[in-house]
Amino acid sequence: MKILVLNGPNLNMLGIREPGIYGTNSFSDLLNLLEKTAWEEHIEIEQYQSNHEGCLVDRIQEAYGRVDGIVINPAAYTHTSVAILDALKAVSIPAVEVHISDVDSREPFRQISYAGLACVKTIKGQGLDGYRQAILFLKDYLSNQKA
Repeated sequence: MKILVLNGPNLNMLGIREPGIYGTNSFSDLLNLLEKTAWEEHIEIEQYQSNHEGCLVDRIQEAYGRVDGIVINPAAYTHTSVAILDALKAVSIPAVEVHISDVDSREPFRQISYAGLACVKTIKGQGLDGYRQAILFLKDYLSNQKA
């Protein structure tokens, strides 16, 4: 099983950017968590982060026929990108949307998620552990799809 983990703009700044909202763990800490989870669950993880919308769209399209699932934190593009929504819909790869913070308790514009419309689940406000939860959910979801 192979899962693509996509991170949008500014997530490479974890630990520096607004630690009161996003915590003090670094992006390296997130990558270590992904590697550990992949090893424990016997799955392959491909990780990609970009501050550029088109690069994220390209990665989603390139995933077609190569990965079984996608974990995506579109970050600011969550609330603005129809292009990411359309890419997720086009490839029809089961995806889980992750948000480190509880976006429901933040500014009103953060209540809108275009990407989430193409996802089988959304995990919010669980910190970096939300990524682990998303991977475990996808592993179970994909295993049940094949059964």
